Amino acid sequence: MINLLESIKFELFLVDLVCLYILLIGITWSAFFPKRRIWPPPKKVSWQYFITWLLFFIVFPLNFILVFVDWNSWIFSSPFRFLIAIPLIFLGSLLFSCGISTLGTKNTSGIKKKFITRGPYRYTRNPQYLGDIILFLGITIFANSLYVLIVHVLLSFVFIITPWAEESWLEEQYGEIYLDYKTQTPRFL
Repeated sequence: MINLLESIKFELFLVDLVCLYILLIGITWSAFFPKRRIWPPPKKVSWQYFITWLLFFIVFPLNFILVFVDWNSWIFSSPFRFLIAIPLIFLGSLLFSCGISTLGTKNTSGIKKKFITRGPYRYTRNPQYLGDIILFLGITIFANSLYVLIVHVLLSFVFIITPWAEESWLEEQYGEIYLDYKTQTPRFL
C-alpha cells in the first residue's frame, strides 16, 4: 500500500514537472520570439490562450495536492519553519491579491483592457508575479517537501521570465505610456 501511494505521489510530481517544463519553454520562447509568442496570447480565442491556461489549471491543483501528499517529508521538520513560512505566505498572498484586484481579471489573463499604474503597480511592474514567488517560497518552507521545492522553483522561473515575454506586448499595446512607466518602475523590486 505504501509503495502504491509513493508511486501515485511520484506520478503526480512527474505530470506537474512536464506541465511546468512546457510552460517554461513556451514563456521562454515568447520572450525570445515576441512576434511568434505564446504568451501573452494574440487573442482570447486562440490555442495559445487555451494551452497556457490549461497548463496553469493543471499545475496549481497538482502543487496544492503535492503539499499534502508529500507533507513534511524533507529536511526542515522543525516547527520553527512556520515562523518564517506563515509571514511569507501572508505577504505573498497579499501582494498577489492586491495585484489582481488592481489590474482586473481581463488584464491579468492576457487580454488588453486598460493600462494600470496605481496600487502595487506604483512600486513594481509585476506585483502578482512577485507575490506568487514569495508565496511559493513560504509554501515550500511550510510544506517541507522536496517535490514542492522543485515544482515551486520551476514555477518561480516561469514567473521570473514571463515579464520579458510580456514587455514587447505591453509596448505594442500601450506604446509611449508603457515605455515611460517601464523607465520609472522596477520590474520586480
